[in-house]
Amino acid sequence: MKKLKDQILALLASPDYRPVDEIHLARALGLDKKQRKLLSHEVRLLAAAGLVQRVKGDRLAAAQPEENDLITGRISFRQSGHALVVPDRRINEKGPAEPSYFIPAEETNVALHGDRVAIRIEAKSGGGRIPGRGAFGGEREQRARVVRVVERARDTLVGQLKRVRNAFYVSPDDPRFVHDISVPDPATSLPRGGIQPGDKVVVRLKSWTERHRIPEGEVIERLGKTFEPRAELAGVYRKFDLTPEFPAAVLAEVAELPDEVRSEECVGREDYREKAVFTIDPDDAKDFDDALSLEEIDHGDVRVGVHIADVSAYVRQGTALDKEAQRRGNSTYLVGTVVPMLPEKLSNGLCSLVEAKDRLCKAVFLTFDKRARLKSTRFANTVIRSRKRLTYKQAYGLLFTDDLTAIRALPLPAKHQTGSTGRALSSLSDHELGDLQTWIRRLWAIAKRLREQRMAAGSLDLDMPETKIYVDAEGYAERLERIEHDESHQLIEEFMLAANESVALATREKRLPSLYRVHDEPDAEKLAELRDLLATFHVKTNDLTRRPEVVKLLATLSQHAQGYSLRTQLLRSLKKAVYRASPDGHYGLNKSDYTHFTSPIRRYADLVVHRVFGQALVKKSGGASDSARRAVYSAGQMDSLGEHLSLTETNSQEAERESQKIKLVEFFERELQKKVKTRFEAIITDVRGQGLFIELTESMTFGFVPLAALSDDQYLPTADGAALMGRKSKRKIGLGDRLEVVVAGVDRFKRQMDFKPA
Repeated sequence: MKKLKDQILALLASPDYRPVDEIHLARALGLDKKQRKLLSHEVRLLAAAGLVQRVKGDRLAAAQPEENDLITGRISFRQSGHALVVPDRRINEKGPAEPSYFIPAEETNVALHGDRVAIRIEAKSGGGRIPGRGAFGGEREQRARVVRVVERARDTLVGQLKRVRNAFYVSPDDPRFVHDISVPDPATSLPRGGIQPGDKVVVRLKSWTERHRIPEGEVIERLGKTFEPRAELAGVYRKFDLTPEFPAAVLAEVAELPDEVRSEECVGREDYREKAVFTIDPDDAKDFDDALSLEEIDHGDVRVGVHIADVSAYVRQGTALDKEAQRRGNSTYLVGTVVPMLPEKLSNGLCSLVEAKDRLCKAVFLTFDKRARLKSTRFANTVIRSRKRLTYKQAYGLLFTDDLTAIRALPLPAKHQTGSTGRALSSLSDHELGDLQTWIRRLWAIAKRLREQRMAAGSLDLDMPETKIYVDAEGYAERLERIEHDESHQLIEEFMLAANESVALATREKRLPSLYRVHDEPDAEKLAELRDLLATFHVKTNDLTRRPEVVKLLATLSQHAQGYSLRTQLLRSLKKAVYRASPDGHYGLNKSDYTHFTSPIRRYADLVVHRVFGQALVKKSGGASDSARRAVYSAGQMDSLGEHLSLTETNSQEAERESQKIKLVEFFERELQKKVKTRFEAIITDVRGQGLFIELTESMTFGFVPLAALSDDQYLPTADGAALMGRKSKRKIGLGDRLEVVVAGVDRFKRQMDFKPA
């Protein structure tokens, strides 16, 4: 083998050598058919060692003597087979960002979506859009090719088992995995599984080193029938390594915890059980992290208490429960279900600030004067008993409706999802209902002022409407509801922001190792690319590296026909917020000190900050022993935690997006089965020769109207490409126009929907 290795390297290094594939290389080396397997094995070893590289598809060449020009990064595929690589340095460094690189489909080598790869820059591309279907194009990436795979992102995939004659293969669920996986007959590996073509399965990937060969794998698990809700959910669990169940050791620890708060646990805490305290949450919320209290004090001042569930009182550092919560990092909210960070006894019970139950909290007290100006801040451990569990819809009604009869008719929370909902609004007396309304309106007056001050100081209004997908009893997508970020949401948001900022400031000033929520400044190049994209939609902007210009842009987009889509592009141009041990500021909020403190039931970062917060309270009291004064975490531990929790957050966000995509496509596929089709209002976001890209205004869902669906005339693109014009009628259909559509076709695998005019 050593001799063969030397022969290969000598041939590839010879001046007359021109890159060829393995078959021609074997001929050049004078190898017979039996020796070709040995050649393939040796080539794989040389490629892994970085001595041989593949060029122009599967042709072999000697690697460059120096690799200083190689760039490593994560590769992200498009459905077209083309890919982008985001360099590692762009992620890890705070300096100027390196651009992403465009990899043509034929230059992706044996990379799969998410792999870490080494690439070599070849030339600059022209600056147009990345090929492929979509409402918006890409950036002006430099062109590059994949030299080798440095690290595989995963060794398993989820997909549908298919059969063609006697051959089996798995078609991955994720359309970004552009290769099918060849598998042996599953009956040979899982004889008792009863696996049939059409089943959703998990396949373990084998080594793939030759691009001209189809990737191979082995089916290791059956999840169910493809497109059945349970199977789809199981697929998301497997893809993102999510586990609804908890280890036995964790459940054993939780079983030892009390069912209710014990009287001795309330000793030493400020007692807010008889004061005006209540919660406001989504209709289907299962865990309640935060509550607000309101007190009128001397000289017309108002004290607002932000009471946050004291999870640290039950989840002790270093326990099995704590380690599992840290591993998960956060709760993951999928459509119709949740993978909690903490077991249900804590997340929905002992720690959840449910109505009429004693609960332990950590609180931030904010004192405001008559003009809603913040005068002082203090911190405390408290015990509360929520007077009322309100939904956002109920809070909105209390804010803007004076008719008590109409308020009493506001809908209840979803009881089957939230357990006990407490007393209905209809059961409250006029006096109780009047008090509740007074509290909420008083709090909104302060929150509104805080919001105005924040926006005037340059905070960016990046809140986006959301599409809530509701499922039926069998788990199928049943209806869509658009959730607006209205005043009831803003009321809660402003006090949570104020509490997070005040805790971050306190931990920094006390020089305690802690976790901060950091949002770095965006890259000038990314903003310049955004500016060019906006110009194609006739949105004129100045220098977006100046914050006032971004504020003006957001105001413009709030009134723009394609506002949602363009705001999404703006968000993609900004850096991602992360957890970090250093208080490096938050660009979006325009705050120098910011952390996450207000959701410890569902975010481990907040639990960490609670422990640091507890240490700050001990230091303030001055009566604790030296051991109690010691740092809960070291600076090094905080660094590691920040990196880990940023990764778990990203994983959960991707799982949630995946769940949303699956259920959206499922919803529209079910629409196809209806005799009377639902009419959806849509806006045209892009015009192509093949048809129109649209966005449904209610659900913010993207789709396509093929040219053939415009059956009333023959439509052709106008000279500027911004519209289609009917050949006979001269009717123009263009960018920003609105039309009513019905579902015409759904591709579950590509996750694409086609529509036609209603």
